[in-house]
Amino acid sequence: MQPDNDISFETALGQRVEDMLDACTRCGKCVEVCPSVRPAGIADTSSEDIISGVLDIVRGGEGLEASRKWAASCMLSGECIKACDYGVNPRFLLAMARLAIAKANAELPERRRQGVERYRDLGRDVTVLSRLQADDEVLQRLGQKSASVSTPIEAPDFVFYTGCNVLKTPHIALLALDIMDTLGVTYQVMGGPTHCCGILQLRSGDAEMSGRMGSNSIEKLSHSKSGQVISWCPSCHVQFTETTLPALERQRGARPFEMTPFMRFLDGRLAQLIPHLQRRVEMRVGLHRHPGVAGVMEAAAEILRAIPGVELVDLKQPAVGLQSASLGVLPAFKRELQLNELQAARDAGVDALVTVYHSEHRELCAHERDWPFRIVNILEVVGESMGLHRQDRYKQLKIMQDADQIVSECSDLIARHALDPGKARDAVVKAMLGDQPLPVGSL
Repeated sequence: MQPDNDISFETALGQRVEDMLDACTRCGKCVEVCPSVRPAGIADTSSEDIISGVLDIVRGGEGLEASRKWAASCMLSGECIKACDYGVNPRFLLAMARLAIAKANAELPERRRQGVERYRDLGRDVTVLSRLQADDEVLQRLGQKSASVSTPIEAPDFVFYTGCNVLKTPHIALLALDIMDTLGVTYQVMGGPTHCCGILQLRSGDAEMSGRMGSNSIEKLSHSKSGQVISWCPSCHVQFTETTLPALERQRGARPFEMTPFMRFLDGRLAQLIPHLQRRVEMRVGLHRHPGVAGVMEAAAEILRAIPGVELVDLKQPAVGLQSASLGVLPAFKRELQLNELQAARDAGVDALVTVYHSEHRELCAHERDWPFRIVNILEVVGESMGLHRQDRYKQLKIMQDADQIVSECSDLIARHALDPGKARDAVVKAMLGDQPLPVGSL
């Protein structure tokens, strides 16, 4: 692709949108396969009309009410992408429809204010919850101290990009690093609010700021020998690979790197990993699945099957959405899915329900208190077989279900990080205990 350095990020983004609008035939196959359609209450509208309305919205029109509902109810499952025969990414077009709606609903200063507010809220929650569980040494290892994000003398094999929210559950990110250490992979860790992907700004309708923040982070990430970034967060992965990197490619003529989800990265090195899986893990497990990033759940299943002693049980539950947080657009449907899966896991007699991403681990882990099985992240199972262990402090705290008790338990770290106890409690109430779509005790 020939570079065009004279165009802005928004212009490059707009050109990509126009290409997809021109390629779309309005056949409606993307709507037909979408798991959001029924719970969103728009199944009675023809699929052709719904997608036609979405294209109208993207072009600045009103579109059908059903089309607006479809855009608002997108769980980012990605089934629409697989269904299209013409190279269109309907998930991207739905994101652009939501951008158009946000622009129509408020002027830029208000949209920018909303983006800044969401960014600050996220930064505060991530900062507080990570510091309730991790000391400075751990935070530095996770790329959250200035010395840990400086450019290394020698470029590493990979950059490991955490995103933001996995830092609320530090044990997951630490296990990923421990596994890469065992495999002899060199990496630099980047992530957190200082390396924002720009998704909050895009959701607020501020495409210019989204592009600016995402592009700034991309510059920081472009320093590995392989030209590869290993991603953890699926939301960041989709934001970069479907919005920011393609727009930058139009501006520069090439992408600065490619992104590979950690599960696919690990599965691609399964032959190297298997000799390290030396300890038997006698466990019947069910896998909590979200298929939004292609190949990740398949990779997770293959890795689990490679662990000696693990028996993977099919819970026969729907796999929808990018990650659990993405289902928040349909809250009643989300609660139904979570309850049905917990019941299916109980009925199947599994020893553990295994999560992949951080958002479902945060939402589900406290249910371990009330159900006859553990709720663990897949890297805990891998780590157990490798002789690696990281304490799931987040789950220990959340099971308490008492903000004052949690703050008391974390008093040493609150003092060490000079956190305000009142603000720490507020974050616990909102970002930990409030992050519970299906109430604890929903047997």
